[in-house]
Amino acid sequence: MGSLQSVVEFILNLGAAVFVPALMIIIGLIVRMKVKDAVSAGIILGVAFLGMNIVIGFMIEALTPAAQGLAERTGIELTILDGGWTSMATLAWAWPLAFLMFPLQLGINAIMLVFNATKTLNVDLWNVWGKILTAVLIVGVTHNVYLAFAVAAVQVVVELILCDANQRQIQELNGIPGVTVSHSMMIFCVVLMPIDWLLKKIPALRKDMDANALKDKIGIFAENHVMGFIVGALLGIAAGYDVAKTLMLAMQAAAALTLFPMVAKLFMQALSPLSDGISDYMKKRFKDRELFIGLDWPILAGCSEVWVAIVIMVPVTLIFALILPGNGVLPFAGILNISLCAPALVVTGGNLLRMIILGVVTTPVFLYVATFFAGTITDLANSTKAISLQTGQEITWSTIEYPVFRFIMAEASKFSIIGLLMLAGWIVLLVFYVKVMRKRTAELEQLG
Repeated sequence: MGSLQSVVEFILNLGAAVFVPALMIIIGLIVRMKVKDAVSAGIILGVAFLGMNIVIGFMIEALTPAAQGLAERTGIELTILDGGWTSMATLAWAWPLAFLMFPLQLGINAIMLVFNATKTLNVDLWNVWGKILTAVLIVGVTHNVYLAFAVAAVQVVVELILCDANQRQIQELNGIPGVTVSHSMMIFCVVLMPIDWLLKKIPALRKDMDANALKDKIGIFAENHVMGFIVGALLGIAAGYDVAKTLMLAMQAAAALTLFPMVAKLFMQALSPLSDGISDYMKKRFKDRELFIGLDWPILAGCSEVWVAIVIMVPVTLIFALILPGNGVLPFAGILNISLCAPALVVTGGNLLRMIILGVVTTPVFLYVATFFAGTITDLANSTKAISLQTGQEITWSTIEYPVFRFIMAEASKFSIIGLLMLAGWIVLLVFYVKVMRKRTAELEQLG
């Protein structure tokens, strides 16, 4: 077991930008791609991951001080520290049993592929830490390791079900065939879908409202760089910046929204030949069998709508943090709520207006669940010593991924009546979601 843990730790220390491309090169060679083509595609994929991390880091560095300024102006006084996803990943990997999640995910994926229960091969193995964090939260609530791994196993199955259901819509959004998003943040789609279904009952909200449709309606004001400049300037004004700092923030936001689609094109450049190679291989050896490659969420990063929604949600999140009774977390490290806006992109098919409405409606859920788990996360930090906290200080993640799923699983793991009823309701929503997405897939395929 020690050897297995050492192997897992070595792989994870490589980082997603090295590990995932290396795995894709191996897959490319298995499906008989030319060595030079497989290696080239793998390296470009690594460049794409690093490029996306650089631009996101730049965006966080620009927006966080503005968020702090807005918080100071509004008089927010909240005591729970927002550690963001990086702190949560550090804590997850510090759990002594974390390495066992690796073979669990691989084993479940393999069994489901063999029995044709999924079409997705999930190669986004670095993000297995999300399952580890879920397990740790369950342990914190129930003190039952077996239940923790059982819930994590359920999460693996659910994310594969959603991979299959979402693939055609994701292909429509990013233009890359044969790939899907296997990141567990897509579990939040299950909660967003019924709200979006209701919103579409309003005729005005059914109209096309993606970036291209906006360009037709409002011209230059829908261009990425212009939208970024306007939103950045408004945030700077709200933060109380002077003219110079406001203009700089506006230019930084404009730069970020301009660079995101450019970097995202690298994903298409890397994944298209890999997808073609895998598709050809499967057609030759397994008739009537599709195989999707499950990857991290940045393959959606070329969609302008997701970044506009993310930036708009920054002041919305801070305002909710101020006014919500019972909220204890001040959002900073997790201020860019990708785990809301990326699922909203998939659910709405890129309708920016509905994405923003979904964000406004569900942002309180993230803050309340983050507050709920603060004690458990703080206990983990103190017990593992992975993060140093001052005496009495609490830590959480303000935009914790798939909050509803994690909260319901924590409550259901205690076998409370309310928890089990919520779980039953969530399963109904999952069935509803898959049904809607299958219908959407059929419609998209008819359109070609």
